[in-house]
Amino acid sequence: MKLSSTAILALAISSITATAYAETQSQAFTPVTVNEKSAQAEATGFLEGQSISGTTRNWYANEQLKRGAKFRYNKDGSLQETDRRINWVQGTIVKYNSGFTEGTVGFSTELAAYNAIALERDRKDLASANGGTPIPGVGGRGNNRTLTKDGGDAEGQWSKLGLANVKARISNTTLTAGRQNFSSPQVDVIGNRPLPSSFQGVSIHSEELNNLTFDAATFDRVSPRSEQSLSKFRTEYADTLVEIDHVNTLGVSYQPFASLKTSLWATQAEDIWKQYYFGATHELGDSSILALTTGLNYYKTVDEGKAKLGEIDNDTYSLSLGLTHQAHSLTFSYQQVNGNEYFDYLHETNGIYLANSLLSDFNGPNEKSFQVAYGLNMAEYGVPGLKFNIYSARGWDIDGTHYKGGAYDSVLAMNGETHYEYGIGGTYAVQSGPLKATTVRATYTAHRASDNQLDGSINEFRLVTTVPFNIL
Repeated sequence: MKLSSTAILALAISSITATAYAETQSQAFTPVTVNEKSAQAEATGFLEGQSISGTTRNWYANEQLKRGAKFRYNKDGSLQETDRRINWVQGTIVKYNSGFTEGTVGFSTELAAYNAIALERDRKDLASANGGTPIPGVGGRGNNRTLTKDGGDAEGQWSKLGLANVKARISNTTLTAGRQNFSSPQVDVIGNRPLPSSFQGVSIHSEELNNLTFDAATFDRVSPRSEQSLSKFRTEYADTLVEIDHVNTLGVSYQPFASLKTSLWATQAEDIWKQYYFGATHELGDSSILALTTGLNYYKTVDEGKAKLGEIDNDTYSLSLGLTHQAHSLTFSYQQVNGNEYFDYLHETNGIYLANSLLSDFNGPNEKSFQVAYGLNMAEYGVPGLKFNIYSARGWDIDGTHYKGGAYDSVLAMNGETHYEYGIGGTYAVQSGPLKATTVRATYTAHRASDNQLDGSINEFRLVTTVPFNIL
């Protein structure tokens, strides 16, 4: 697929039109100043500030492979094939947060128990993508949605400590040690399953300056979404399983203008890669008339240390332009991979802040992709909390024939591969009453691919209901 001159002209006209209406969005410069307020000075005490809260999520997914691809399951010692997989799990989180103790240095703790109950336990329905043996064109490495035992039977119910950490705070700087949530463009909690992932290590977050924040962290283990035990870090797309003990990351976020947010990050996955990220979001206009949101995400990845995944030299970026008028939004996103291997990221993280990361990540070697998305917010029509979205994305020019070898050898078969994806979804958030903030989301996604594109051809329906609650 190539962008026609008409499409390019339409994008240009949209940008110019939005700019013409951009009178109400402040473009004022926001200087960096010392934060005169101290979060620690407002500490109320360990017990006085404590809370117990949580969520319970009912997560249902029904997948059907197309164009001859199959899932596999074990029956009486032999592998059987099926084109459908069903996962249905109830995931519950109960979280305790203490307050910070008073004084110059404040201390607090965070504990969260994670529990999952498999509501669908049939071995056939829980069939994995590989059944223990790789299946070309399917992608994935098994069932990462329902925890299963050897042989494929579901673990009926299981629990773990998803979070367990101690925090120390001075002024507006907090150090966290233990199992924790963390959010960055390269190491980020991924929450698209019944339970989220979390990370074990030490992190520092500092807000001593207004408009300029700093983060640093080192992690040695990840707590996967659908597993009880901790795991070493590995990458999402490598053919070779390489596990590492240390991931180090450092970042700064800066808002030079009221309308412009930027961030810069660097992450080292020990003996695999160094990855650098720059992101920016700019807003113009007034959504009651017409607003333009522009987003840029850029990643640079190079091999590091012992280079256990071989040579890596990858530049990947996405650019998005979003127009909003009252209840309606229309977004155009272009994404490109410059490199003979995948744009890769760490497994069990959401470390891919690219605009076209959807059911497929559109991250094949040298891949180009384009997405058009439309959103409708029904609050403008008297139904607050109800939203709909629809999108279509296409990827082309996937070429791994120039890969020099290492841990991504499967890309050598990719020569001019293409694929496309479309999806539709609806979300409702309860606005009041005892179930306030409960969300129900239904999505239907279809993906179709040429023979050697990794993600294959699949339809998927998901229905996810998330209920928050407070105990204390």
